[in-house]
Amino acid sequence: MPRGDVKKVVLAYSGGLDTSIILKWLQTTYGCEVVTFTADLGQGEELQPARDKALLLGIKPENIFIEDLREEFVRDYVFPMFRANALYEGHYLLGTSIARPLIAKKQIEIAEKTGADAVSHGATGKGNDQVRFELGYYALKPDVKVIAPWREWDLASRTSLIAFAEAHQIPIAKDKRGEAPFSTDANLLHTSSEGKVLEDPAQDVPDYVFSRTIDPEKAPDQPTVVSIDFEKGDPVALDGKTMSPAALLARLNDLGRANGVGRLDLVENRYVGMKSRGMYETPGGTILYAAHRGIESITLDRGAAHLKDELMPKYAALIYNGYWFSPEREMLQAMIDKSQEFVTGRVRVRLYKGTAAVIGRESRYSLYDQDLVTFEEGAVAYDQRDAEGFIRLNALRLRTLGQRKKKLGL
Repeated sequence: MPRGDVKKVVLAYSGGLDTSIILKWLQTTYGCEVVTFTADLGQGEELQPARDKALLLGIKPENIFIEDLREEFVRDYVFPMFRANALYEGHYLLGTSIARPLIAKKQIEIAEKTGADAVSHGATGKGNDQVRFELGYYALKPDVKVIAPWREWDLASRTSLIAFAEAHQIPIAKDKRGEAPFSTDANLLHTSSEGKVLEDPAQDVPDYVFSRTIDPEKAPDQPTVVSIDFEKGDPVALDGKTMSPAALLARLNDLGRANGVGRLDLVENRYVGMKSRGMYETPGGTILYAAHRGIESITLDRGAAHLKDELMPKYAALIYNGYWFSPEREMLQAMIDKSQEFVTGRVRVRLYKGTAAVIGRESRYSLYDQDLVTFEEGAVAYDQRDAEGFIRLNALRLRTLGQRKKKLGL
């Protein structure tokens, strides 16, 4: 786009080296006013340094926005996704993917509030996040201008980034001067690590990469048992104590960390077309996923449960690919939420050396009937002789096919 067209831009700003370079690059290249937005999604970092650094780089105090989004993130994004039991490619709990639409939404809200005509992010031109951010921007503000520095500038190496920072008096921490061993993204749901030492999928993940979980082999020899109460598909209490969404997930993270739960070494298919190897740590989410499936196992009808499982890969792919604000995701969400009407009860989960196993589930809406499944005599609701007709009817087409083969000598 013509660079003179941009007057004010809202930048998704972490306060780190890359987004600080982007901030200064926007000022020098576009000559525009920059508004910074820093989201607290539970990444575990102090946010005051981001404010201080923005001030140091010339951002007006009224143009610095820092918001605590932890409760909104878990309540309105993580929990709805977990109602669907969403797993991308059968494994990934979508920790990075689900954070992007919320950040994009807040950027657009700030753009409207401050009169900004553009938004910007620090995602590279090779990854998924550029797609997730920008699909969110355009869905919420179709006429917004988007600036993606990594697709525009000629700072193609770590050396050139450092040189740019030095030329513009951007503070550089000692550990940032060398080549980063791997890149990370963190929020209350997970931490992801990828690149550099992780790029060879044949090699083990080095121990120093892990930050959210202890080594399962070094976890306690005694298991930890936690009970999780659900109401309409959402967790509301741990061990009988009612907690807010963010506080509950944070506590599950602590329990998962202590028992080495939630590590995932994954080679996935990015939306842009390449394969990528990443290491994910999702301790609380892994426990929550197991527990939610546990309570659904006794409260969901078979047809509803199987339909959910059939639609889940589509739902997960929509989130992974950045379509949170799409009508098809909202349609699926409405169906999923309807399915959770009676998903209420308590689940007990045993955590032990990297595993999270459901060991008990109960609900006043349970469809489990012990009288039906018992091997003991006395059940009056089920006559085993009825199974013969059921089997013969379901075998009719198979018998017809068999007769044809026999007739043709096949």
